Amino acid sequence: MKYYAKPLGKLITELSRLPGIGGKTAQRLAFHILSMEEKEAMALSEAIADAKKSMTYCSVCGNLTDADPCAICADPARDGSLICVVETPKDVVAMERIKEYVGLYHVLHGAISPMEGIGPEDINLKQLIIRLQQNDVREVILATNPNIEGEATAMYIARLIKPSGIKVSRIAHGIPVGGDLEYADEVTLLKAVEGRREL
Repeated sequence: MKYYAKPLGKLITELSRLPGIGGKTAQRLAFHILSMEEKEAMALSEAIADAKKSMTYCSVCGNLTDADPCAICADPARDGSLICVVETPKDVVAMERIKEYVGLYHVLHGAISPMEGIGPEDINLKQLIIRLQQNDVREVILATNPNIEGEATAMYIARLIKPSGIKVSRIAHGIPVGGDLEYADEVTLLKAVEGRREL
């Protein structure tokens, strides 16, 4: 990046480290930031620093929060007998957007992936087992991603929990609303048929 002034080159380099941001997008973002009013640029800088300083993980569920326990775990209106297990804090946000789920969450911060050297001890699984032993939980919903790692993680957790007598369910997978059957792959169609329900 010899053709950029040193501060601009550094900004582009740092922005390009963000997921999904390539060199051209980092350059566009950097030039946009430099074209902002100084007050706006400082507000962006302060928001990043403040979020990094004040955000932590909930000691109960592992979700990102600025208070411990998080607002969901601290809400007495939530159903504590229902725990939805997800891979990341982003998945909690996705579930909350449907505005129908009233239970609690447990964030694993990853999925079991032997190819990447990630085993059960490398994700937030031990805390889940402790929660199940200490609380009256009637159902655990496994909402890990529908990929090889997510499926392996869901199967592992299901085998671990089932002997305790707690109901273990898996979110349905299949054809998305608005999708066409002709464009669905065989695995997606198989999951859709397996997850069918009576009308």
